[in-house]
Amino acid sequence: MTRPRMGSLRTQLVILILGALAIAQVVSLWLFADERSLAVRAALGFEAAGRAAHIVRLLEEAPPDLSDAIVRAANSPLVRFDLASAPRVTTPDHHHATYIESRVRALLGHNTDRDIRVNLRETLVPLHPIPNLSPQMAELHEEMMHGRMQAVEMTLSIALDGGQWLNVGTRFERPPLQWPLASVLTFGLTAALILVAAFWFVVTRLTGPLRELSRAAENVGRGDEVAPLPVAGPDEVRNLTRAFNRMQERLTRFVADRTRIIAAVSHDLRSPLTAMRCDAELVEDEVIRESLIASIDEMQTMAEATLNFAEGLAGREPSEIVDLDDWLQTLARDMATPFELTDGPSMKVRIHPLALRRAVRNLAENAVRYAGGATVSWHRAGDDMVIEVIDEGPGIPDEELEEVFAPFHRLEASRSLETGGHGLGLAIARAIVRGHGGDIRLENRPEGGLKASIFIPLDEDGAVDDGRRQKEH
Repeated sequence: MTRPRMGSLRTQLVILILGALAIAQVVSLWLFADERSLAVRAALGFEAAGRAAHIVRLLEEAPPDLSDAIVRAANSPLVRFDLASAPRVTTPDHHHATYIESRVRALLGHNTDRDIRVNLRETLVPLHPIPNLSPQMAELHEEMMHGRMQAVEMTLSIALDGGQWLNVGTRFERPPLQWPLASVLTFGLTAALILVAAFWFVVTRLTGPLRELSRAAENVGRGDEVAPLPVAGPDEVRNLTRAFNRMQERLTRFVADRTRIIAAVSHDLRSPLTAMRCDAELVEDEVIRESLIASIDEMQTMAEATLNFAEGLAGREPSEIVDLDDWLQTLARDMATPFELTDGPSMKVRIHPLALRRAVRNLAENAVRYAGGATVSWHRAGDDMVIEVIDEGPGIPDEELEEVFAPFHRLEASRSLETGGHGLGLAIARAIVRGHGGDIRLENRPEGGLKASIFIPLDEDGAVDDGRRQKEH
């Protein structure tokens, strides 16, 4: 099983889910704190407003000499009252404190023109020690509150009939915003349940079909015959699978039709060429006759080579996992002119053995023909298996390094089949390697000679290099 990567769908989905849950939790906590703040303000305002309205009634109905006693009796640790000739509130808060002013007017029930001023504000104040707490409890309380408390302060000034003002001041201290343990547990449980459901959905309904689609696309690129994929998963994945199945069917049909046309043309050329040879035999002039027969023979050989090329492209050899060292040693022994094989790493690869054998043999035979010998080596480069065929010949002009892969292109100017071949060897080799999903590159070596490199991508099922593949899973 592969390790999750940051770029994988599963990892990104987990990050997305956890991030969304965290943001939702923070927003919920913020909304809860805001609602709590509003509730505290409302409770504070209604309590203070009710007491203030009752004190106003007492002060206005009682004899003036009892006013001070009434105010002293109304005071409490949370609400303080005092009589003054001027209001303490000079800048009323008409936006946040309207409901408090309305509460006071409703409780007084008369003199609606009475001047009532209210001011609300929040502030952070130092934490005062709470009496009757043990030192350990006091320390725990201070640590929990971070040494400070958030307070809501309200100042209320009410005009009395006698010209005086009743000033009311109160402050309700409440702890700062905290993340309760229940919220943490709820977040963890919710995240776990959602992740389990998401993993089930992703593995069974999304990434499963996508992995099958990726594997099938890789196999098609290697030239393997792949059965139509089952249509499963969400609508988008199902549509993608259907499109892949249609694409594979069309590509297979297209390649088969083109290959069949090439093979048919090459096959049908045999009859007219045979007839032309018979006619050439009747030519009396010996020089002309020999020239015509030589040209017809060359055309006949080219037609046969083209037919063999088409048959090689149309082949549907199943892929196999082989030990590359043993496979190359067998190829070296079976060649009429064996090449030199150097040591390489232990590597098992998935290939089409007969087809790739033909590609490597063509490269080795070219090296033997034009340079007198070939050295074959192999190694791993990243995710590719690399087979190198090296010679010590004159090399190829740089401008011809790509041209030589064109069918029937020959560097040998004499056009002799004995010295130059048909010009299909490299074209066939490249077609075979590209059928494996790889490519061939030619380059002149600085010390002299030519190096032909075959690159074939390794897959998870058929690529083991010195145990490194197992360590990656």
